[in-house]
Order: sequence, then structure tokens, then C-alpha cells
Amino acid sequence: MFRGVNQITLDAKGRMAMPTRYRDRLQDRCGGQLVVTVDQDHCLLMYPLPEWEEIERKLVRLPSLNKQARRLQRLLIGHATECQLDSNGRVLLSQPLREFADLQRHAVLIGQGNKFEIWDEPTWNEKRDIWLSEEDELELPTELESLSL
Repeated sequence: MFRGVNQITLDAKGRMAMPTRYRDRLQDRCGGQLVVTVDQDHCLLMYPLPEWEEIERKLVRLPSLNKQARRLQRLLIGHATECQLDSNGRVLLSQPLREFADLQRHAVLIGQGNKFEIWDEPTWNEKRDIWLSEEDELELPTELESLSL
């Protein structure tokens, strides 16, 4: 499981150094093979390849006549880009993906269990503050009503 918030820096070529604490796990789990795609919140999603393949199989099975399903397939599968951890533990994020998420030099890598989110740091800070201020206004789905933290 990937968890935690990590501040990262992108170099001039768009490479980000994967935090050391995740590198061995990623090598063991997927040989450093990753897939990065877009998210509707304008961040990037980064999956170990086996996790992505499972998601992709589910996406492909969605009904093709459903407009929202096709839109989701186009966004997620269409933007999916295979990446490889290099020998220095870096991942090259393509220019189109960086532009989509408005990634500049300073970014944030957020562990989300089976995947990571990659956010532009100022955008993440702004969104996080908004979400925290709206906490009382959230309506929980029935599946979460029994969750105790």
C-alpha cells in the first residue's frame, strides 16, 4: 500500500525522483514499470503496471454505448502512458501529462493505496484547504456511514 504526502521536484526534462521509501516496493511489485494517466480533478494518477492492467480490463468491459463510460475510457486509457523507473529512481512524465496537470517544478506525490496521485504543489495546497473547509458539508455515501476513524 502506498500512503503519505511527499513533496517532489521535477527537473527541466520533466523527470521526478520517486521517494526512496517506495522504490524497492515498486521494483518488487512491477519491476519499476508504471502507468501514468489523467484524473478528472486535473492531477495525474500513477499505477504500478499490474494494478493498471486490472483497471484497464474493467474499463474496456464498460458498455460502449454508454456516453459516460466512453468518455471515461477515452480519458483514462487514451492518456495512459507507460513509464519506467530509471537506475536513479526517476520517472519521466511526458509533456502532455505535465501540461494537463499544470505541473511545474514543485509537485506533490500522494499515496492512495494501490496508486499515487501527482499534483502541482500550489494546486494541491489550494484544493486540500478547500476540502478541509467543506468537511461539514460532505454527505457520506451509505457505504461510508459505518466507517469509524
